[in-house]
Amino acid sequence: MTHKLLPIVLGAALGLTATAASAATLDDVKAKGFLQCGSNTGLAGFAAPDDKGEWTGIDVDMCRAIAAAIFDDATAVKFTPLTAKERFTALQTGEVDVLVRNTTWTMSRDTTLGLNFTGVNYYDGQGFMVRKSLGVSSALELSGASVCVQTGTTTELNLTDYFKANGMEYNPVVFEKLEEVNAAYDANRCDVYTTDASGLYSIRLQLTNPADHIVLPEIISKEPLGPAVRQGDDQWFNLVKWVHYAMLNAEELGVTSANVEEMKGSENPNIRRLLGVEGTFGESIGLSNDWAARIIKHVGNYGEVFDKTVGPDTPLGIARGVNALWSKGGLQYAPPIR
Repeated sequence: MTHKLLPIVLGAALGLTATAASAATLDDVKAKGFLQCGSNTGLAGFAAPDDKGEWTGIDVDMCRAIAAAIFDDATAVKFTPLTAKERFTALQTGEVDVLVRNTTWTMSRDTTLGLNFTGVNYYDGQGFMVRKSLGVSSALELSGASVCVQTGTTTELNLTDYFKANGMEYNPVVFEKLEEVNAAYDANRCDVYTTDASGLYSIRLQLTNPADHIVLPEIISKEPLGPAVRQGDDQWFNLVKWVHYAMLNAEELGVTSANVEEMKGSENPNIRRLLGVEGTFGESIGLSNDWAARIIKHVGNYGEVFDKTVGPDTPLGIARGVNALWSKGGLQYAPPIR
């Protein structure tokens, strides 16, 4: 069997069409003139439409960065809001070109769904939110509590594991859609809300009385969140992966949306390669050599995006923490462009 047939066999095993699994996604995106990005249905800081229908968030900016790299236009993207249950099917069947929806990279998702995760654009971990009136300060005090959780997520599995490991009982209150979980918790139908800690800070802002709720200190899981693409299209996989790495390298090198044009005159070879002044690195992913400069000009480097969407000066007020660059004590680390 030739390697060329592998995507087709994989697609058949998954019940997908050969076209969906093996299509040249970049060619399709260029032909239609926009990127179709699978996103959350509404999670402040990550992906949510404002009152004018304009999408914003750290995941949204990842989608806009891909569009900027391809089209030199960060607005050449359309968003498909997806529930946790819908998201993988939408990508598998080609309804969306890329999934950027605060989705945890796990082994089973990476090896059994016909998908490839391209990296981690946000390191997270699962936590718990409760009403202050409940009078608890630790998740270890939650035995017997009712817990609101979204089905079809790693969150649901982690919840079971955590309570079992600590010899505690709980009553799950399960919903498919995020909005349903939010409404149930806000209506006092459960004692506890569990999801990724970043999500809890976002959801708390949407509650009737945000100040009445606290996020407990325990982080009970590793939740590396990142974009996913279909297997069988290495060029598209490389493109999406290197969009993220370009944003990280730009931050490390001090290249920002404000100085990117000026930085094209830098003598630093790393900056010159990043911005396409030297080398032909865009060609290997099917783009022009100024692909990274386009991203930075229209969207910004990783630090700029973090700060304006979820950072300390936003309503979410999240510190960089483990999402800081490796050179500043965090986990965000990009291979070099050379």
